Amino acid sequence: MLGGKNTRMEKQPLPDDDEKTGAAEVGPDSGADAMQQASSEPPSRAGWNSKVEYFLAQVGFSVGLGNVWRFPYLCHQNGGGAFLLLYVVLMLVVGIPLFFLELAAGQDIRQGSIGVWKYISPRLAGIGYSSCVVCFFVALYYNVILAWSLFYLGSSFQYPLPWEQCPEQGNVTERECEQSSPTSYFWYRRALNITDSIDDVGSFNPYIVGCLLAAWIIVCLGMFKGIKSSVKVMYFSSIFPYVVLVCFLIRGLMLDGASEGLSYMFYPKLEIWADIQVWRQAATQVFFALGLGFGSIIAYSSYNPKNNNCHRDAFTVSFINFLTSVLATLVVFAVLGFRAKKRVMTCVVSNLKELLQQYHKGLLPPNLMPSFNHSDPDSLSLEAYGIWFQQHGSHVPGNLTDCDLEKEMQTGVEGTGLAFIAFTEAMTLLPGSPFWSALFFLMLLNLGLSTMFGTMEGILAPLRDRFKSLAKNKTKLTVASCIVGFLIGLLFTQRCGSYFVTMFDDYSATLPLIIVVVFETLSVSWLYGADRFLDDIEAMLGWRPSVVYKYLWKYVCLLAMLGLLAATTIRMFMKTPTYMSWNQETASEVHLPYPGWALAVLALLIIFAMLPVPVGFVYSVVQDRRRATHRGTETGHYTVVNTDETPMTDLSDPDPRNGFVASES
Repeated sequence: MLGGKNTRMEKQPLPDDDEKTGAAEVGPDSGADAMQQASSEPPSRAGWNSKVEYFLAQVGFSVGLGNVWRFPYLCHQNGGGAFLLLYVVLMLVVGIPLFFLELAAGQDIRQGSIGVWKYISPRLAGIGYSSCVVCFFVALYYNVILAWSLFYLGSSFQYPLPWEQCPEQGNVTERECEQSSPTSYFWYRRALNITDSIDDVGSFNPYIVGCLLAAWIIVCLGMFKGIKSSVKVMYFSSIFPYVVLVCFLIRGLMLDGASEGLSYMFYPKLEIWADIQVWRQAATQVFFALGLGFGSIIAYSSYNPKNNNCHRDAFTVSFINFLTSVLATLVVFAVLGFRAKKRVMTCVVSNLKELLQQYHKGLLPPNLMPSFNHSDPDSLSLEAYGIWFQQHGSHVPGNLTDCDLEKEMQTGVEGTGLAFIAFTEAMTLLPGSPFWSALFFLMLLNLGLSTMFGTMEGILAPLRDRFKSLAKNKTKLTVASCIVGFLIGLLFTQRCGSYFVTMFDDYSATLPLIIVVVFETLSVSWLYGADRFLDDIEAMLGWRPSVVYKYLWKYVCLLAMLGLLAATTIRMFMKTPTYMSWNQETASEVHLPYPGWALAVLALLIIFAMLPVPVGFVYSVVQDRRRATHRGTETGHYTVVNTDETPMTDLSDPDPRNGFVASES
């Protein structure tokens, strides 16, 4: 990348990039005429047909399954309204500046992640390759979640829903289902047919294999012509989830228990700000919600015209992402509040029946009986029961429980437990449950598809930009990538496959992506120079962003990412990695530590994702030394030179493009 206030960060074709044949290659020592020629000849790169297409693609990638099943859980567990405020603060001072950095770099250099960081410095090309590796890891397990959604979507077109009641063998209810719940049984036994641990491999699940194949076919058909075909799908996949969320919100707010769910959701607990782990979780959620480090943001923005207002895009996409998370949270806790109140009322009625039995048998003195009307279940007050239980519950014989609403709200409210157990149970309680179930899983499928398109573009666009042969065979590259993804993804369709999904989700992306973004921030703000980067943005947009970004990139964002890296690493080494398993004998979820071989796989995933960064650096250094040695062997040879006199360069105003002065940042 060339420096200087009046020098634009023009994208030049890489040595083997066939898509930019019309642009002149400009090196560091080229003159102003060559630079002007390159600037006046835009590269022949595919572009968006409209701003709406780009916007849908960028929003579709950043808004994913995590907005629906991760953000509500974090918000509830970490202080409700207080966590929302903390999230907004971190998004403003860390998330949006880094999002803007990636948007601006991709739009101005007009390359995928490999080309962008190689253009800034050949020694940084490994950053782009690391992004591609992480995208590949994520695509492998993310499409398995889409396969699960397809399985549930197909199972929704029947009445009653197959997870509404426990199956019976003859006249005997299935014991595993009776000890847990119909939704848990359907998820663990019918859908996954899961083993008791990751050590028990088991056979392939034919239903999930078929659904995974269908998921990869959908992704392939949506992307085989690049952004031109994927954006057509995004018109539906990016908009439809909002329609469904609004429908669920309207229906959810009409349910009994919705107000209780929302009150637990947003009740502020400001003391959580003193917990460093809450800051870590909030920063991690901001980081992943915006999709930083994947390279997909860079890839999508590289198809934009140079004068596109990427600064406004950064704020717009980020706040749409945040508002989507809040909308999803309202929906989740309105519906879960309804589910929790149903379960708690069932618990209270059961306890009161036991009380009456003990009272009629003379085992319970009259003064311990509740003062409220306990003969009419419809008139029961949870608050009145809670007060009575606190005063007299410990004196009553038997196994009475407090029937705590908040405990029920916390049951299965994260990840797959929310989508495939808790929410499915709530939908069985709604009139017309198959309709709501089909709507919900179709929404999950579309949320996942738009994110999958962005993830795959984060792999394919950099490779097409970097390698000439791949650029000439775009369709073959897309099809081959999907075939490879399906074949490797068969690992996750074994009976123990969901444990590998958990492993990949927890460890294959988190640490490598944080390291990638640390290097991105360091390279732009310190190696290239924050001032020079702002100069390039000014030349691109026609106005200069605030100098605040300089200090945010150089200090706040970099220190925040280093702190997140340190906190994540320390926690990884201090806390033994565990996973949630299903014990068939007890019909319950239990936490188990990963065995030694799984820890080795886990470590290899992290190492393999980070390895391109040092390898790229070493390779570039070796290449530079070879070129220097080659130039040294040519000294002493006579060459024919032009004898015309040329004026000497005025060194009083050194040209930073030739390396005489260091960048000021």
